[in-house]
Amino acid sequence: MAIVNVSDQTFNSEVESTGTVLVDFWAPWCGPCKMIAPILEDLASEVGDSVKIAKVNVDDNPESASRFGVMSIPTLILFKDGQPVDKVVGLNSKDALKSLIAKHQ
Repeated sequence: MAIVNVSDQTFNSEVESTGTVLVDFWAPWCGPCKMIAPILEDLASEVGDSVKIAKVNVDDNPESASRFGVMSIPTLILFKDGQPVDKVVGLNSKDALKSLIAKHQ
């Protein structure tokens, strides 16, 4: 499954529904955000059938970032059936993200 870009307006329908969604809160000027992008692409190709990966640009969508207390980017929040269940901040390896997902499957 391809990575989905989510806005404040589409957050509820894309993220807060059923299933598991990993949300990347990022910005185009953020160096670590640029570094994690290809990791998320790889992850999407491996777990895309069971986990949706979504990206929220915090500059364009401050409401969603504020709502979930995003203070630093990249912040990745894992949602399960619409509820946030885990959060990691900063650049993480693909293996670390796979472990994070596996912990909540």
